[in-house]
Amino acid sequence: MSLYHRIALTLVDGVGSITARALLTHFQSPESIFDASVRELSQVPGIGLQLARKIHAFDDFARVDEELQFIQKHQIRILFITDHNYPKRLSQCYDAPVLLYYCGEADLNATKIVSIVGTRNATHYGKNFCEELIDALKVHEPLIVSGLAYGIDAHAHQVCLRSNIPTLGVLGHGLDRIYPSLHRNLAEKMIDRGGLLSEFPSKTLPDRKNFPKRNRIIAGLADATIVVEANLKGGALITAELANSYNRDVFAIPGRVGDVYSSGCNYLIKTNRAHLITDCADLEYVLGWKRKERSTAFCQLKMPIDLNEDEKLIFELLIQHRSLAVDELLAMSKFNQSKLVALMLTLEMKGLVNCHPGNRYVLT
Repeated sequence: MSLYHRIALTLVDGVGSITARALLTHFQSPESIFDASVRELSQVPGIGLQLARKIHAFDDFARVDEELQFIQKHQIRILFITDHNYPKRLSQCYDAPVLLYYCGEADLNATKIVSIVGTRNATHYGKNFCEELIDALKVHEPLIVSGLAYGIDAHAHQVCLRSNIPTLGVLGHGLDRIYPSLHRNLAEKMIDRGGLLSEFPSKTLPDRKNFPKRNRIIAGLADATIVVEANLKGGALITAELANSYNRDVFAIPGRVGDVYSSGCNYLIKTNRAHLITDCADLEYVLGWKRKERSTAFCQLKMPIDLNEDEKLIFELLIQHRSLAVDELLAMSKFNQSKLVALMLTLEMKGLVNCHPGNRYVLT
């Protein structure tokens, strides 16, 4: 198939993803679409006479040439819906884009892919949970997808880069720009250790209408979408709804009642639109992911010599289980609550444990 006609198909005014797929199903190739008569085009279900005339009259091939020059100059890969390397999970979505512009090294058909989204106004609570979750996911060697936006999105990408986990940014504009511009350095690093992906050609501005389209790709690429923090209106909840429409699992981190940046997550959980998630184990259970053996470095942690017997017991439990909630520690240690609280505070002050969202403790 001609790359020339593939790009041209996406530039026809009025031809969206669903229409383009209907045309491809009927005519088998982009070349045949442009060779067809108005009568032949109008016979395709969903293609009226007006749109058939637009397709037949398309002549902006100078724009196609310009786009070809751009992708060749910047070594951008084109992924077409019929290509073997087109993201398989995304291709299963009824409204998947027929063409994607891709710059990067990440495997878009990785065995395990997770999308992480959330509010632009990320709190310490949300960022802390994001860090803990990504750190725990590392053993699964996943690809982490997000939208390169302010807040949770950018933080997820940054944590992945620090942890040497491939991360993909899905953009709501062409690959000739980065929005927000503040994330340009982050985006450049992601190209070498992940990638940038867009369905939009160069010169496409980051207009408001583009971001819901971007969100469907974030949802469609992944096995699961995790909403870290969100209010009742915004892109994160749109992404969650899209993931649900694709029959993908959605997870949401619970937050305090009345907290505006947790109201969206609490709503998703309350209305059974998302699984409640407090740690990586919840994700593993729902998706059926088996955790690999703990790293040798983790298992060989040495017991500090300045601990009393009670503190040693807690330390040993955390070595064995990696992460434990307060109620789990109560059950395993047999301590009463007041004694356990005092012990955990002492261990925190000694810099040996950290308390993470959901009142879960991990060794530092």
